[in-house]
Amino acid sequence: MTRWTKSLSDAQPGSYWLDDPAKPHPEPALTTAETCDLLVVGGGYSGLWTALLAKERDPQRDVVLVEGREAGWAASGRNGGFCAASLTHGLANGLARWPDEIHTLEQLGARNLDAIEAAVTRYFLDCDFERTGEIDVATEPYQVAELRDWYGELEHRGLADGLEYLDADAVRQQVDSPTFLAGLHDRRGVALVNPARLAWGLKRACVEQGVRVYEHTPALTLKAYGAGMAVRTPYGSVRARHVALGTNIFPNLVRRVRPYTVPVYDYALMTEPLTEAQLASLGWKNRQGLGDSANQFHYFRLSADNRVLWGGYDAVYPYGGRVRAEYDDRPETYAKLAGHFFTCFPQLEGVRFTHAWGGAIDTCSRFSAFFGTAHHGRVAYAAGYTGLGVGATRFGADVMLDLLAGERTERTSLAMVRKKPLPFPPEPLAWTGIALTKWSLARADAHGGRRNLWLRTMDRLGLGFDS
Repeated sequence: MTRWTKSLSDAQPGSYWLDDPAKPHPEPALTTAETCDLLVVGGGYSGLWTALLAKERDPQRDVVLVEGREAGWAASGRNGGFCAASLTHGLANGLARWPDEIHTLEQLGARNLDAIEAAVTRYFLDCDFERTGEIDVATEPYQVAELRDWYGELEHRGLADGLEYLDADAVRQQVDSPTFLAGLHDRRGVALVNPARLAWGLKRACVEQGVRVYEHTPALTLKAYGAGMAVRTPYGSVRARHVALGTNIFPNLVRRVRPYTVPVYDYALMTEPLTEAQLASLGWKNRQGLGDSANQFHYFRLSADNRVLWGGYDAVYPYGGRVRAEYDDRPETYAKLAGHFFTCFPQLEGVRFTHAWGGAIDTCSRFSAFFGTAHHGRVAYAAGYTGLGVGATRFGADVMLDLLAGERTERTSLAMVRKKPLPFPPEPLAWTGIALTKWSLARADAHGGRRNLWLRTMDRLGLGFDS
């Protein structure tokens, strides 16, 4: 128990975004045998963007989408609502892995974010889309030096366009916290959205464009059928020329893909709406998203009605990589997050949290999406977004459609698309390795950012990790 646990007394277990009277009724389940040109499996962002872009490319294309529960119910409706231009889980990760392609990847990411904003306008997606930018803040002295050096490196490489280094006074003029010592402001590369409403709007757009959407329809099996593929569902089936798999953390219908992802559970809190006086005490006038620079980092932002979403820090991997509903709720993490929140914003003492929730992130060993095909090019998949999928899934949808079309494009020519990450080892090695990495990251945060032998070895192997 801490002095801050009383702030959680009224918190409902469940995503604030999904607790919305605007939530649409689900589409009926599939109860017949369907045929189509393209079957999309999964009703999160990955599947919804794939179905919508397929119709944009060819309005006559016959597209079916099946979703095991309801569109947006999993990661797409539980995240922080940061829609980043980065396709590589941040510029540092992209630069470390694909230095020769990083300028192209950054350009493609910027165009992808512009295209999402255009789709919000074109399809009248009521999702509180705000092109606010984001500030990465330093909360320890060693992080100040790291941010300053990082900004200098980006300037040297010609990658600092739209970025600005902020000293302590400058960052606290943007958002006032006694813990903020410096910041790196990305003015254009991040938007904020209501993530559940984005998913629901994409579902509506798909239906309006002629996609046949079936919810409460899990795909059970995937098999070759003549020149195409066949998917069995509880009450029906679908035969399709091509299949796009957007199931992310849930077991992939192509079994050999499964070892490439593990579920890491992330948790978040949402406050009650702030009063005008409380909001003024923060000086948060420009509504930027924020994140701190620790290995075990927090992300935080304002909602459209001036609540503060505060999430991150704990990254929990369940032994065996199981995805279960009971992992979505973790009171010990909520109590920890509440304490961190009031340390960051002591001027908000007395504010209460209304919602507390968690969910699984599809994590791969390179922390950004990977892609591939199966069944002689008739099936495509994308997975492993590792927490920045709100924006990058649209790019992944384009990649899957390119792969299914057999087209060599600027996207499919990328090493990021052509090569896969290392798969995770079987248990108990996966759990042991992840636990040791988490312990080492916490130790680094407590010791001036110094990385121990384990973390340095992981870095050399291309497996460096943050939470």
